[in-house]
Amino acid sequence: MMGRRGRTGPLQNALRRGRELREQVSALLQESKEAGTMDLDKKKNLGQRCLELKKSVDENAFTLQNLKKSDEPAPVGNYYQRKEEEEKQLLKLSQQLEKLASILSRENVMKGSIVDEKRKASPKIKQEKEIEEADDEECDEESTEDEEEEEEEEEEEEEDYDDGESKLGDDSTMKHFTTLGDFTAQQEGDLTFKASELLIIIDKKPDGWWLAKNSKGESGLVPKTYLMIYDQEGVGQEPSDEETEEDIEVADETAGGAEILKRTDSHWSAVKKAITENNTLDALTTMGAVPAGFRPSTLAQLLEEGVQFRARYFLQPELTPSNLAFRDLVWNPEKGTIQARPTRISLILTLWNCKAIPFPGLSIQVLSRHVRLCLFDGNRVLSNIHTVRATWHPKNPKTWTFSPRVTGILPCLLDGDCFVRSNSPSPDIGILLELEITYIRNSTGERGELSCGWAFLKLFDSSGIPVPSKTYELLLNGGTPYEKGVEVDPSISRKANIGVFHQMVALRKQPQLLVKLRSLNTRSKDILNLLPEVLIGSMCYIHLLLFYRQILGDALLKDRLNMQNADLISNPILSTFPKLMEQPDVMDALRSAWAEKESTLKRSEKRDREFLKSVFTLVYHDSVFPLLQSLLLPEYRWAEEESEGTRWRMIADFLKQNREKDGALSSLLSSESLHKAFDITEIAYDFLGKAQKNSP
Repeated sequence: MMGRRGRTGPLQNALRRGRELREQVSALLQESKEAGTMDLDKKKNLGQRCLELKKSVDENAFTLQNLKKSDEPAPVGNYYQRKEEEEKQLLKLSQQLEKLASILSRENVMKGSIVDEKRKASPKIKQEKEIEEADDEECDEESTEDEEEEEEEEEEEEEDYDDGESKLGDDSTMKHFTTLGDFTAQQEGDLTFKASELLIIIDKKPDGWWLAKNSKGESGLVPKTYLMIYDQEGVGQEPSDEETEEDIEVADETAGGAEILKRTDSHWSAVKKAITENNTLDALTTMGAVPAGFRPSTLAQLLEEGVQFRARYFLQPELTPSNLAFRDLVWNPEKGTIQARPTRISLILTLWNCKAIPFPGLSIQVLSRHVRLCLFDGNRVLSNIHTVRATWHPKNPKTWTFSPRVTGILPCLLDGDCFVRSNSPSPDIGILLELEITYIRNSTGERGELSCGWAFLKLFDSSGIPVPSKTYELLLNGGTPYEKGVEVDPSISRKANIGVFHQMVALRKQPQLLVKLRSLNTRSKDILNLLPEVLIGSMCYIHLLLFYRQILGDALLKDRLNMQNADLISNPILSTFPKLMEQPDVMDALRSAWAEKESTLKRSEKRDREFLKSVFTLVYHDSVFPLLQSLLLPEYRWAEEESEGTRWRMIADFLKQNREKDGALSSLLSSESLHKAFDITEIAYDFLGKAQKNSP
């Protein structure tokens, strides 16, 4: 047995892992200096290794952030100071790797451009310099002689390049360039352009910002890294076969609009679809049915991609990297229940109302007005996407309202009180809110989802301090969350150019979203700490989620005789409850049935946790479990009034019969009740198949 002196604590393990990562980063940065001489495949492999190493650094930072002094087996001197210093070093490593990955990605894009041999040399030297800047602490200084030779070589190449430009003379075809991506003006004097637009270069500045003119005669400065030579036949270079559909080139406006990066996000295909598939939207905009700032909904597209952005995915337990234990589900033997797990973000967001939302024209029929929200860091969606439906009055169609607290028979879909949980260490994390409408086009019967604007509420300031709990009035942006500077309705700002007074009036007419961040009371905090580490949902059914988590903990941690046993677990609640997250009317049925049963319990019974779980199990089996297997209940379809009404009536009738006959047994045995053919998944819970193996 290892002696007490030989035991290592969590902090020491994290510090040792940090040293190993720094050595790997140093080796990678040293290897990246030779990136300019590598072929495309080797450079892509280097970029992939860079991303994998960044992921390891971020994982170690996440582990370090969650360490507590009480977890150490022995006292550790200067614990918090050592922990803080290591966190800073890991953050710096992550930033270095991010910059290197950006450089390598851009170089892969530029590799395929049609340029002569003299122009290829300059980007190569620039890339080597940028890699050296990313390695400013790791690499040694070059000798003065080498620097002078490099500068002389670069000056000679620039002279040759300038000579080549001066020889262009009046041959206008040689001055034509096509653009590689969209660019939005960052400063006064810049020229905004779209991808594949033809530009005429008037003057080539040495700083990389060239003076260009577009087909409309507008002039301005553009970054040369966005340009590709346009050949004399008038055809720009086609993308190489190696560029996949997901690796679409887009402008990185957050970096100052100075380079083109390849998007490698797991859900970028949905964003691309929302931006590019605009045939119907263009027609509606031309007809004046919707403002120019409306777009196909980005978050709705992500929900269609699969389960990775749905609440039922995040409700499942998450496995450790070894897949031998649960990372966010731990047993507390002292309390006889699952261990509470505080998170970096744990709050309540209340939706109040939306003002000045443009009302669509008569050519489309609006089926639903709603808000979709999720955790977002400016680049990736970091949680499930939660939906809250808005209400409105025909006399004031531009104002949407929400129910600040849902009680009684009000549907949970209208609940404006949302809990938000996350342990993400991202300094840029915040809440993305996208206002949407589900519509049907009268002339064609085509259905779709449009974004009426979006807002982003950052949850931490530049120093890492949480933003205060208060009411926020958020101005809505048009376009998608990946577009900058787009207005929901540009006609409002155009009318405001008359004078200061009109500008003030126009500001009040801009679409706005009113939300409130609320701090947690003790009871709410205790409940939230027992939920998954990453989840957004409605406060009105949070107590039902708590029952599910407790039953899940009993089945996986307490009642399993062997922790290595991965057999199916016979438990209808565990196998079917996550489906309720996507059928809010069935969730409301469970809320109603439990509230009715709870009102009959004594105070002593309400304090008995084990008794409450047993009663909840009976209520679940008598209410929603038969509904989920019924063939008479129409399939749940979003924003279909007829289907929703039919389901509501059938659910209400079913619950009424259960009350009158003291349970669902008579309904289950009745010849009039039709149910789906039995499937083992109705009662068998496969936790290995359902558990989160990797967070998105």
